[in-house]
Amino acid sequence: MSLDRHDLAGRPLIVGGGIAGLMTALCLAPEPVVLLSKASLGGESSSVLAQGGMAASLGGEDDPALHMEDTLAAGDGLCDPAAVRRVIEAAPAVVDRLGRLGVAFDRTPTGALQLGLEAAHSRRRIVHASGDATGRELVRALVAAVRHTPSIELVEHMEVRRLFVTDGAIGGALAVGRAGAMVFETGRIVLATGGIGGLFLDSTNPLGCFGQGLALAARAGAELADLEFVQFHPTALDGPRRPMRLISEAVRGEGAVLVDEAGRRFLADMPGAELAPRDAVARGVWRHLSEGHRVFLDARQCLGTRFAERFPAIAAYCHGAGVDPATQPIPVRPAVHYHMGGIAVDPAGRSSVPGLWACGEVASTGLHGANRLASNSLSEAVVCAQRVAESVAAATSGPLRRLHFPMAACLPPHPDPLPVRPIVSFAMGVLRHQECLSEGIEALLPLATADGAASDPATVALMMCVAAMQRQESRGAHFRSDFPQRDTIARRSKLTLDAALDAAFALIDRPIPLARSA
Repeated sequence: MSLDRHDLAGRPLIVGGGIAGLMTALCLAPEPVVLLSKASLGGESSSVLAQGGMAASLGGEDDPALHMEDTLAAGDGLCDPAAVRRVIEAAPAVVDRLGRLGVAFDRTPTGALQLGLEAAHSRRRIVHASGDATGRELVRALVAAVRHTPSIELVEHMEVRRLFVTDGAIGGALAVGRAGAMVFETGRIVLATGGIGGLFLDSTNPLGCFGQGLALAARAGAELADLEFVQFHPTALDGPRRPMRLISEAVRGEGAVLVDEAGRRFLADMPGAELAPRDAVARGVWRHLSEGHRVFLDARQCLGTRFAERFPAIAAYCHGAGVDPATQPIPVRPAVHYHMGGIAVDPAGRSSVPGLWACGEVASTGLHGANRLASNSLSEAVVCAQRVAESVAAATSGPLRRLHFPMAACLPPHPDPLPVRPIVSFAMGVLRHQECLSEGIEALLPLATADGAASDPATVALMMCVAAMQRQESRGAHFRSDFPQRDTIARRSKLTLDAALDAAFALIDRPIPLARSA
């Protein structure tokens, strides 16, 4: 395999073809940028699968203060109030900007934006597109805009395997594609690579989203934050298909209820019932399944024959699985849906490594805290893309030192999460316990410290398990059955790869090797 150099001549490199990456590139225009995607633009991202909408305080009875209050409550004491305020106050304006970019949001007969209700929101403030296909519509419009922007150079079907750090700052990226390997030399890189759902057996995320951006940042020495907080969506369509199809929270917002095989509404007595925060609903569903029951989402009374009109994509998924949601309850179970943790960034999206920014799900901004409020993530991706673009544009790209990179024979292999999935699913499920986490760490450590295909996925999974082990409390989406109480003092977690490896070796009482995989 050849190894070519591509000097970007000071241009920034954006890694990721989902909403965060697309919007960052558009916000940087007319500054020349390179946008790199491991698949076709939008083709292997969680963005295109997003059924929920964008949360923004646009209704007459709503305002940013109410939206902020709901976000802080869902975040269970761990949100950064300043980050929450920045995103929420900017959200209404970005909805307008997206409309000008060609996004066709759903509207009422009078032309006003149609606002939906989702769990833990006190007002109708969710803006949708094409009913339950908001992400697909956003990606369609943004891809079209990017392809018509001359300042954006597209490099598709190429995967970044490593970041280079020179004198403590970013110096470039090593990527592999159909034509071989290439080094992109630049002092400005934005990671917009999505989440970690592909590390689990049951997930609504594309199987190719398994934390590659986190591995890149961690191996470059960046600090990661809140890795233990993984949101399980309580209502994924229960069946053999992977990724699992999501039954949007908006269906419960329209009045659908959770029942078991006997038709009993088993969460009726829980505060908020089906519209409680996602972590509470997911745990309730998980416990009921663990007791031997089946769980269904019943929309027959609230929607009935109107189901396909209101949720056309979900209706098609259900029909494909042999279920008619107009006349039958939908079998559901929890599945990994979103990662609140990620690369620790400041308000401008800068990581702890100079020259490296992060945007979208791969970043940990402090907005979501311990439990993401439904539909805040799309708003965050677009708002933060604007801030990242401003910061990248303002950063000077000085002369780069000549990079020293490995020969082709030493290229990291194509990452494979398959050996990691059963380990992570066991250790980092809806309910966690020290014994499960310890077993997970012991199983992941040899994979993470080897040079095999599972090394990068195992590294991310190991860091997540270590963070979960160190948080000896239950808060938001992180629930420890051996530590069911919440600490009186809320604290965000921060972790580097070296610190995680030290903790893992200490846990299993083995000597730390002199040379570790980097």
